[in-house]
Amino acid sequence: MLNLLFATMPVPGHVAPLLPIARALTERGNHVRWCTGRVFADRIAATGAEFVEMDPSIDHQGRNVDELFPERAKLKGITKLRYDMTAVFLDPIPTQVGDLRKALAERPADLVLHDAAYIGASVFEQLGGPRAVSVGVMPMMLPAPDVPPFGPGLKHRAGALARLRYAVVRGLLDNVLFKPVLDHRARILTGLGLPEGERELATVSPHLHLQNGIAGLEHPRSFMPPQVQFVGALVDPAPAAALPDWWHRMITAGRPIVHVTQGTVADTDLGQLVLPVIRALADEHVTVVASTGAHDVGPLPANAFTAPFLPYDRLLPELSAMVTNGGFGGVQLALAQGVPLVVAGTTEDKPEVAARVERSGAGLNLRTSTPSEKAIKAAVREVLHGGTFRLRARELAAEYRRHDAGPLSADHVERLARAGVARTG
Repeated sequence: MLNLLFATMPVPGHVAPLLPIARALTERGNHVRWCTGRVFADRIAATGAEFVEMDPSIDHQGRNVDELFPERAKLKGITKLRYDMTAVFLDPIPTQVGDLRKALAERPADLVLHDAAYIGASVFEQLGGPRAVSVGVMPMMLPAPDVPPFGPGLKHRAGALARLRYAVVRGLLDNVLFKPVLDHRARILTGLGLPEGERELATVSPHLHLQNGIAGLEHPRSFMPPQVQFVGALVDPAPAAALPDWWHRMITAGRPIVHVTQGTVADTDLGQLVLPVIRALADEHVTVVASTGAHDVGPLPANAFTAPFLPYDRLLPELSAMVTNGGFGGVQLALAQGVPLVVAGTTEDKPEVAARVERSGAGLNLRTSTPSEKAIKAAVREVLHGGTFRLRARELAAEYRRHDAGPLSADHVERLARAGVARTG
């Protein structure tokens, strides 16, 4: 039996991908403890893991970043991104280290598993803690000369000229735009008694990095470090939702079904994507299905249906296309079912998600969070009726089916732990 400590940012998109890993490990008799936000305690307990409460000062308590940091509402573009990287991901590092030190004093662990944005785990390893295993809950952030630098959502191109362009952009990002962020990171590390180390924000374990997704969705690169393992769709089955009363009408309408979603976090303003899609497709020969959370969207066109939450296990196999703001989990779910995509998102990691969907050929990238109705209509028509989007999505789905994400991740974790025991035995 292994003793394992999980540690994640208190954000749904950072917690949910590790749930199937925890479930697979506990089912095999391993003991898993998990340090994160209190709102996730029940979901963690349902995997068989033991919940460990993080320091309240870094617990988001179910609030979004705008509620936590109201001053960010005044910021835009690169200034807002720098603020988020500093306030949301870097400033908690010392407290995260304290949480890990406390949890491990109560019960030592063979390994610490963490989402790649929970930087305190890799820092704590450098301070003498257990080996840290990172889990990539966003597209691959690991830099390489032949892939675009992470952040702007640049198109992937091959050849020497593209490498030169990437190097120039990377230099601009590191030495100008993100220099204050990197300097802030260096000050935090030196304050903890560590050298500032690599001037790189990506957290990829040197021992094992479990990457959510498949290689076919990622930008191709000439060299992939051996510790990086693509494990398939790390998505946790949502609690079963009752079928809406309109379900039978949707199924029997005889039209292609298009789903639109802004995810579970960025759904505060449905006027960005959900409502424009409903309006844009009102006269099209499609059925539109939208998830709306707690929002009332008012009167609907005859071809549109909405519900606060949808039974994705039943809905996804019925879809002909999905329009999304680029949440990584939702994109994984859709592509795992062979559903082609229209992506409209420009915040957080969404430009990078959109760039990968575009490069894969399984969808279109609208390069905005607020597309016009004209652009939406044209994109949905193209995905439904033009090109090879559906074929590429189905090819990616076949690759997803070759990866049973939870058990496969557990295999890698147990293998690493056994190898460590063998070396020290």
